[in-house]
Amino acid sequence: MIQLSLIGIGTGNPDHVTLAAVRALNAADVVLLPRKGEAKSDLVDLRRLLCRNLVTDPSRTRIVEFDLPRRNTQAEYLDAVDAWHAAIADVWAELMDRYLPEGGQVGMLVWGDPSLYDSSLRIAGRLSAAGREVEVKVVPGITSLQVLTAEHRIPLNALAEPIQITTGRRLRERGWPDDAATVAVMLDSGGAFETLPTEGLYIWWGAYLGMSKQSLIDGQLADVGPLITECRAALREQHGWIMDIYLLRKY
Repeated sequence: MIQLSLIGIGTGNPDHVTLAAVRALNAADVVLLPRKGEAKSDLVDLRRLLCRNLVTDPSRTRIVEFDLPRRNTQAEYLDAVDAWHAAIADVWAELMDRYLPEGGQVGMLVWGDPSLYDSSLRIAGRLSAAGREVEVKVVPGITSLQVLTAEHRIPLNALAEPIQITTGRRLRERGWPDDAATVAVMLDSGGAFETLPTEGLYIWWGAYLGMSKQSLIDGQLADVGPLITECRAALREQHGWIMDIYLLRKY
């Protein structure tokens, strides 16, 4: 039997890692660290740093790095994601067989929280569906959405009003969601807010939240939208990758 702990580690600030996450990390026999290529080396570097600082007995907890399969960006999106998840599940299974053939505890450090726009739970489900004995445990983490509202010092929702959390892809395809005063947008490849009418919208934007290179911009969308687009492009060029999120609210 494999016990797989999906450990939310927040958005890049080691201070955001919970005590529950530290306990789960140290309970693992093996911790798997995904590498996403040179352009996103910061992501695995942070995971390495957490392991160095938080694993109390390196002789007991083995750290194993692996190359994450790449998604086919030319294929239809949902089909490509399905194939990508299947490939990742195969890699996880191979590593579990190699390093824990008799069973044991595996830790995976998940950016943010495993439940919010992250597919680690779906990938873990494929292992069980394939007949493997895998018990999944989730350790919640601080999300980028929480850090965004904290850094901008705003409440997530307008008083007594609903919000919707969506993706840049959906915002482009469907526009402003019905019956939402506030929209949180994640996984935007860039500029989905440019498809919206700018009048009457305020935006709070953040990139690399919780990290030393954190960047924040807020203001009326008509005023700061172009600035965000320009800043985002410059940051991506500078660092080779970007993670950002924003909140839009009607006023």
